[in-house]
Amino acid sequence: MVKRPQGEPDDSCFQFVEEMLPVLEEGQIMVKVIWLSLDPYMRGRMNDVKSYTAPMQIGDVMVGETAGVVVESRSQHYQKGDCVTVHKGWQRYIIVDDDEPRVMKVDLANGTLSAHLGVVGMPGRTAYFGLTEVGKPKPGETLVVAAASGAVGSVVGQLAQVMGLKAIGIAGGAEKCRYVKETLGFDDCLDYKEGDLAEKLRVACPDGIDIYFENVGGDVTRAVAPLLNPGARVPICGYISNYNATDISQVQTPFDILKTAKHVPEHRFFVVTEWQNQWQEATEKLGQWVNSGKIKYRESIGEGLENAPELFRGLLKGKNFGKQLVKVADE
Repeated sequence: MVKRPQGEPDDSCFQFVEEMLPVLEEGQIMVKVIWLSLDPYMRGRMNDVKSYTAPMQIGDVMVGETAGVVVESRSQHYQKGDCVTVHKGWQRYIIVDDDEPRVMKVDLANGTLSAHLGVVGMPGRTAYFGLTEVGKPKPGETLVVAAASGAVGSVVGQLAQVMGLKAIGIAGGAEKCRYVKETLGFDDCLDYKEGDLAEKLRVACPDGIDIYFENVGGDVTRAVAPLLNPGARVPICGYISNYNATDISQVQTPFDILKTAKHVPEHRFFVVTEWQNQWQEATEKLGQWVNSGKIKYRESIGEGLENAPELFRGLLKGKNFGKQLVKVADE
C-alpha cells in the first residue's frame, strides 16, 4: 500500500514490487503462495483510524491471508511439501518464522487448500464463533443474516439450520437469493435490491428476529432493527456498506442504529482471534459438516496477484458470488 484511499481504493493506492528472495535462517520456512483471500476487513485496515487492530502503514505489504505449500524449510516443525495458511499479506512467496502465530498447518482431510481460506478457514470460523459464542442460538429461534451468499453469511445460515433455527438470508440479486434458498437450503432469502426490504422481513419473520448476524449495516440494519425481539442478540462481524465512505467516522454504524431499536438487543463487535486457541477444533468441526454435505460453499476465483486490487474493489461492491479468492500459482 503506497497511499491511503479516499473512498474506493483505486490503483494509485497500490504498487507491485518484486524483490530477490533472501536466504532462510534457522527456524524459518519459505511458502509458495497458491491462493490469496480477499476480505472486507482489509478496507478498514487501509484507513488511519482507531480500530480493533492497528492500521496499515504506508509501504506495508497489503494485509491478507494466503494458503500455499512449503517449498523450503529450516524448521523442525514444517517439512517441504506441507500445506499451510499464513497471514502475511499479498505476496507470491512468504518467508516466516516457524513459531509465528499467523502460520497454521493445513490438514486436507478437512477440505481443499482453498477451502482453508473460506468455509473451513477464517470466514467459516468467524461464522461459527460469532453465531455460537455471541449469537447464543436456541432451537426454534429465527435468525437473519445479511450478505447470505458470502463466505461468512452462507456458513452462518447453514449452521443455524444444523442447530435447529429458522434461517432467513438477505442478498443482492435474484441469482444469489435463489442459490441461498435452493442450494444452501435457507428457509427464505430476500433481495435487498428489489426494495421494500422492511416489509419483506415482516412477512418472512412473523415471530420477529432473535438473532441478526451483522455483515452489512446501513439500510439493511435499519430494516431489521424494528423486528428484533426482546432478548435478541446481534453479533457484529462488519458493515461493508460503509467501508468505502470518504469519512467512515461520520457514517451511521450498526451501533448507532441498534441503540434506537424498541428492544435494544445484546450486541457487540467481535473478531475471530478471540477464540484463536480453538481454531483447530472449529476447522475440524466445519470440515466434518462440509464432508457430510451439511455445509455447502461456493468460490469466486480471480487469476493473478496483479489483479488483486480490481478483484478487491469488486468484492466491496458485492460482485463476488461466494468466497473471493485470487489464484496466485498452480497447486
